[in-house]
Parts: sequence; structure tokens; C-alpha cells
Amino acid sequence: MSETNGYMRFFPYEDPYDDQREAMDRIYNALSRRQDVLFEGACGTGKTLSALVPALEYARESDKTVVITTNVHQQMRQFVTEARQITRQEPIRAVVFKGKASMCHIDVGFEECQVLRDNTYELIDAERDRDQLERRQEELLAESQEGDERAAEARSAVMDELDAVEAQVEDLEEANTCEHYYNNLAADTDEFYDWLFEDVRTPEDVYEYAGERTLCGYELLKDGMEGVDLVVCNYHHLLDPAIREQFFRWLGRDPEDVITVFDEAHNVEGAARDHATRTLTENTLDQALDELDESDDPRAAAASNVVGAFRAALVETYDDALGFGERERVGENWEDVAIANEEGRDDLTRAFLQGYTGPGVDEDLAAAAELGRELDEEYEEAYKRGDATTRTECQTLQAATFISSWVDEGAALGQYPVVSVRRDAGTGDVYGRAELYTCIPQEVTGQLFDEVYASVLMSATLRPFDVMGDVLGLESPVTMAYGLSFPAERRRTFAAETPALFASERDDPDTQAAVAGALSDAVRFTPGNTLAFFPSYAEAERYHELLDVEATVYRDEPGDSVEELRREFTDSDDAVLCTSLWGTLAEGVSFDGDDARTVVVVGVPYPHLDDRAKAVQAAYGAAFSERGEDAGWEYAVEIPTIRKTRQALGRVIRAPDDFGVRVLLDERYTETASAEMGKYGVHDSFPPEEREEMVDVDPTKLKFAMLNFYQGLDAYDGEPPTP
Repeated sequence: MSETNGYMRFFPYEDPYDDQREAMDRIYNALSRRQDVLFEGACGTGKTLSALVPALEYARESDKTVVITTNVHQQMRQFVTEARQITRQEPIRAVVFKGKASMCHIDVGFEECQVLRDNTYELIDAERDRDQLERRQEELLAESQEGDERAAEARSAVMDELDAVEAQVEDLEEANTCEHYYNNLAADTDEFYDWLFEDVRTPEDVYEYAGERTLCGYELLKDGMEGVDLVVCNYHHLLDPAIREQFFRWLGRDPEDVITVFDEAHNVEGAARDHATRTLTENTLDQALDELDESDDPRAAAASNVVGAFRAALVETYDDALGFGERERVGENWEDVAIANEEGRDDLTRAFLQGYTGPGVDEDLAAAAELGRELDEEYEEAYKRGDATTRTECQTLQAATFISSWVDEGAALGQYPVVSVRRDAGTGDVYGRAELYTCIPQEVTGQLFDEVYASVLMSATLRPFDVMGDVLGLESPVTMAYGLSFPAERRRTFAAETPALFASERDDPDTQAAVAGALSDAVRFTPGNTLAFFPSYAEAERYHELLDVEATVYRDEPGDSVEELRREFTDSDDAVLCTSLWGTLAEGVSFDGDDARTVVVVGVPYPHLDDRAKAVQAAYGAAFSERGEDAGWEYAVEIPTIRKTRQALGRVIRAPDDFGVRVLLDERYTETASAEMGKYGVHDSFPPEEREEMVDVDPTKLKFAMLNFYQGLDAYDGEPPTP
């Protein structure tokens, strides 16, 4: 075994695929040179182990910790499975970490938990002091009874100290504390850690174990993370700067001693944008004003002045933006209203600055923030003493911090000010929200990738690599891409020349008939289940009704249990599932073997180009203008759309013995469209090896093409369908 493939000790199976072996070698070499890696591997080709195995080897050699992360629940379960297999062969210390909210037995928020933890620690500390003093005074009592006068004097001083400590213990016993955390501190937890590292335990395992023993599993995990080989966690542990700082502290690692592995890394862009975005609701502003009304601090007037002006401007802005009858149609989900202004700052900022009266916005905001910090400290002390049953959050501080950011950063490149409205389900009233939406995610990710030792970002759909590097702020990463290495004769990819589903054509009866006919043929000539992805849930509903098939037809709807629907669908033998490409079934969910034989993508699923999407497009266009005038469209719309399509196509063909058909129903996917439809054709946006597999077919001939393929594999149970 050569030096560079010593990592094979962590590979838990007999032999890797050829591409896996090459990928592991290249990733190990990249890590040894402290280079980031962009790694694209087709669905079902073992990307997790390809990245994890060399990362663990290099980390073991260089005393580092590997953190592997995803935002997809099924992938988290897959990581646990792979880690368990690894530790059967080469023992590793692994921790699977989730947020406190999913592991707390008493269901309190972060701020309350922090106070409970501090109080409980002080109680334990005081009890230990009391016990030590009691033992000391007993020793001194014995010595004084033997005639030692100095011992009697010392005992008197110890008794005074003991009285003070006992009073402290009594006060803390009346304060808010946590029984579970108390037991963590008071009990011998060696048994827990022996159990934890015997295997790879899930957060659910830890929750159950801790609950049976009235322990806090979350805090035990935090305390036990130092020196582990591997941590499995969610994106927010790395993408939120404040959480990341704490997370590394729990690991006992400086950032440069951490190797990060991001799975489903095409999602990092959106997740980072969400973590960077800040919001402030009208309700929070109202609560801040109520809080200030109750304060007799002289700074409260200045704080009320600026917070009240922002609230009034927010209401004025969304009232003006809602046209006739629109207020009555506002639902319970947040809906954006237009506030962009061609003359400079957005409508909310203009209304705020015009409506504000006072010595100066900055001065009043500084006063509000200062007062807010003091009030926040008072609330914490009240909860700590037990004077309050919950830990109150200071709304004045939240409001002042947000308004300052809005004024200072709202016009910066990559920041997009937004106003949204929704209807309160309880009162029926419409209220608003201000939001600073972050368009360019590298403001979050760039710092992360600079701090850590190196990162491996893997996905089935990372290309084009240069765009991914630009968007996330990666400097000269090593890039590698591996397509499906499974037998090509066991799959087909057809681009059917149905009419393009432009928004203006979707309601055309002839277009609908052509699409529904081709889709129905695809379902009928599939020996098993068919997955059908559409540009939206509305289109999924439309063709759910238009399908003419004997198969059982399922439809995914927002709010339904996706896991339950997936299970019901995969338990069927002849079914079709209609869903949106922008839903949760298009990626990170396996449909192995008989679960789905054919996948159909109907239309080119461009996202709805609302004001946010246009803002992202404009920000990318400005940030990457050197790539040409279409850079914004390319970065913000076209590439993410094709990635989504490719993710959906990857739901079938998951193993070497698997087989299936991928169908693209829209003439824009065809090779012909690239020459005839100009920028509307998307065929050339796919990677070269995927384009080579696409076969253009007349939609009326699709059934014959599928029949020939599946019949050639003897896939039909009994007589094949008749064309």
C-alpha cells in the first residue's frame, strides 16, 4: 500500500469504484497541499466516502478534526450509516450534532438556557464550596476540642464564610436552574462517554439516553466534542458566524485545525444567503415602543422617537404599495411589496428619513442601542434570580440594531431592502416586516473558507466550477468531476420536442395536450414507477388532472408529509408522482431500484423572477461584470435552474445494477433548439458528457424509444404495453 492510499484503512467496503479511488487520491493530495476542492460526482456514485475517507486520514496524520455537514435530513442519516461502517473497520470518535431546540428536554430558548446553565453551574459551585467548608469546620472543631485555640479562631471564620455560602445556595435554589444540567455536573458522566463512543450515536439516541437518566444530552455532547475525529452537523453550525465561533470552541480547535466537508454543496449559496439575511417585524417595533413607554430612563424619549419613526414609515410604505383590493387578498404567508425607487434609496428609507424629526438618526439610534443593552442585562438578571419565569428578550435592542444596519448598509452592493406583509392568523390584521436580503453569499462563505484549514464541497451538480468558486469566494480550488460510471447501456436520456412551456404558452390547449400525451406515454411504457417534476406545484396539479393513465397518480402538495408520500409511492408497483422541481423530492431523496424507473422533467423550471430574484441577478451582474453582460442571468437564473434539473434526473440510476430512463419534456432541451432558439435553448448548459447522452425524439415516438429500451432489458413483467 503506497503512502498516498493509506486512507484505505477508513474505507469500509471491499473495493471502491474506479472513480472513487481516483477521487480519494486527488482529495488526499489536495488536502496535503491545503487546497479547497470542488468535487462533482453523479448521484449514487459514493461521493460521501470519496471525500470522507481521505479527509479522515489526513486529519488523523495532522491532528485535525473533520466536520461533515449537510442541509438534507436523509443525507445526515446516510453520514451516520457511513460513519458506523467506518468505525467497524477503523475506530473513530464521532459525534452527530444537532441544534439545542431538537435536544432540549424542558423546551426553553437559547437565552433562557444560557441563564439556566449559568445559575446551575453557580449552584453546583456553591454547594461544593459549602461541602468543603463543612468538612473544614468539622476538622477545626475536632482540633479546637483538643485545646488548639488557633483552630477555634479559624473555625469561627470558617463558620462565618459557611453562613454566607449557605445563604448563596438558598438564593440559587430559589432561582431558575435546570435539573438535567445539574445532574450533568453532579454525576459521574464517564458511563455516558463510554456509551457515546462505542458506536456512532444519533441525536435521537442521545436524547433518549439522557432523558432516561435526567441528563442534558446537548451539553454532554458539547463537553465531549473536544478531540473527536469526526463531527456530523447541519449547515448552520458553520454558516452562522456566531454559532461557528462557539462550535469551534466546543471542538477545542482553532479554525485552521478543521477540515470541512459540505455535502449537497450546490445548496450552500442559498443557505448562506438565508443566514446573512436580517429581519424586523412591525410587532417587534410595537413591543419595543411599549418597552420604552414603561421606562423612565431619559434616553427612552430619543429611542422612542427613532423607533416610532421607522414603524410609521414601514406602515406608510406597505399601505402605499398595496393597490386597490390587495390588502384584502393578503394571506398568512409573507408577501413582498415593491419598494424600489429609481431616484435613490428605497421607499421605506425615504419615508423614514423624511418622517423622522430629532437631533439626528445616528444619535437617537446610539441612545436606543445603549439603553437596549442595559435593559437586556436587567432581563437576564431578573431571570437568573428567579424573579421572572422566562428570559425576556429586549425588543428595543433588536429594533435599534436592525434600523442601524438598514440605514448604514441598505444601499451597499449585494444588500436588497425588502418590505413584506402578512395577515395575522389570530387577529386577522395585516402587518409588515422590513428585511435586509443578502444577494451575494460570499460575504458569509468567503470568511469561512479563509478561516478553516481546507474544505471539500461535493454535489452531483456543482459545475460550472468557475461560477461556483466566484459565488462562494473560493480561491483557486482543485476541481474534479465524475459522471455515471455505471453501464451506459442500462440508461437512456431523451429530450422530447414538446412545445416549450413558456409562461405565455402554458395555458394553450394544444401545448397542454402535447405535453400530457407525451407524459402519459412515458408513464404507460415504464415498467414500474415514474417521477414527474414540474416548474411549480400549480403545473404539477394541472398535469395531475390531464394524465390519461391506469397507474396510480400521486401529487405532492406544499405542507404535506413528503416522507409519508414518498413511502406510499415507493410501496406502489405502478404509480406516477407529480411534484415541483423546487420542492424537497428533487434532491437528497433516494429512489433506488424499483422505487422509480423513469424520471420526467416537464419544462425548463426557471424560478419565478420576483423582485428578490431580479435583485440577485443585478448584484451578480455588477459583481461579475467581467464575464459579460449576461453574467447576472447566468449566475442567478440559468445555472441554478439547470442544476435543479440535473438533480431531478439523478433520482434514478443509483447503483451499477440499476437501470432507467430520464426524459426532458420541452423542445428547449433538444440539440436542435441550441441552433434554432438562441438563448432560449438550454441544451448547451449541461456538461459535455451529459449532452452526449441526450437523444432528441419526436414526442409521438417517445413511447417506441422507451419500449425498445425496457424490452431490451427484459424489464416488463409479462407482456409489454402496446404502442
